[in-house]
Amino acid sequence: MEQKKSTSGSVKISVGVVRTIVQNVLAETEGVHSLAARGAHREAIEVSLEAEIAVIDIAVNLCYGCKIKEVARQIQSRVKDAVQDMTGMAVSRVNVLVADIRE
Repeated sequence: MEQKKSTSGSVKISVGVVRTIVQNVLAETEGVHSLAARGAHREAIEVSLEAEIAVIDIAVNLCYGCKIKEVARQIQSRVKDAVQDMTGMAVSRVNVLVADIRE
């Protein structure tokens, strides 16, 4: 959980908020079919916070026929920008795993 302190008190931003931002970005990104299952112990969207810096791992299924590298780069850029803009939290990396392509 990200916590910022000010003279007025503190603001805490949960990992769930970051996941929701990522989900909304993915829903708005052309070429994204769905989130991908990553197994019993891993979420499709994982967020780790260390020293007020976020690392975001995303597993997705893309649409058949899309330009995979282009869509993955758009995801990286859009997720990083959205999370930083909405939360004020620094994002050092957005790792995208393209698990499958679907029609």
